[in-house]
Amino acid sequence: MVPSAHGSHGEAIQNYAKAIYSLQRRADDGQVGTNELAERLGVTAGSASAMVKRMAELGLAEHAPYKGVTLTRDGELVALEVLRHHRLLELYLAEHLGVPWDRVHEEAEALEHVISEDLEARIAAKLGNPTHDPHGDPIPDAQLRIDEGETASLAALEPGARGRFVRVSDADPAMLRYLAEQGVGLGDAVEVVARQPFGGPLSVRFPRAELSIGGDLARAMRVSLD
Repeated sequence: MVPSAHGSHGEAIQNYAKAIYSLQRRADDGQVGTNELAERLGVTAGSASAMVKRMAELGLAEHAPYKGVTLTRDGELVALEVLRHHRLLELYLAEHLGVPWDRVHEEAEALEHVISEDLEARIAAKLGNPTHDPHGDPIPDAQLRIDEGETASLAALEPGARGRFVRVSDADPAMLRYLAEQGVGLGDAVEVVARQPFGGPLSVRFPRAELSIGGDLARAMRVSLD
């Protein structure tokens, strides 16, 4: 366990580190705005600013006024540690307890801060040291190395693009339920058939269905291109 994640703010710091890590990956310049962070975590901008300052004092983050916050290497290790716990738990819940993929995220959120390193290692061994969770997100290895892979947002693809559906955000359970109801799952072949103008939906062909997919869902889905 990364020592700097502990203390009276341990769980909160882990949640912030995880959120900053996720938002950093989507930001063009790698900077995460305080308001964006607050919205992600469901807190006030003042609370987010105070925690960012605390993380900077601990050497876990760097904050540039009017630009945003980024994680230091130590902060990134805190994020990767909790992501490893979270994603291993999601896979264990799905594979061994039969929890549906739209519910494992919430359950893992509650458990990720409290499992021991020994239990983490046992879960990883039981699962065969997996590389991806039920939503296609990469699982950091025991040394906290992560392979994010090369994927593209479905929303960014043009008609004629083909690939494989390999990753989906677990932030909205309703989206996951919808995909499951339509018979769409990870590993499915994907072909973008048409794009409606003015930000309209995409027509996308999957093996078992051709769906009209709106912007929010298209942005949540990621494709490995052929």
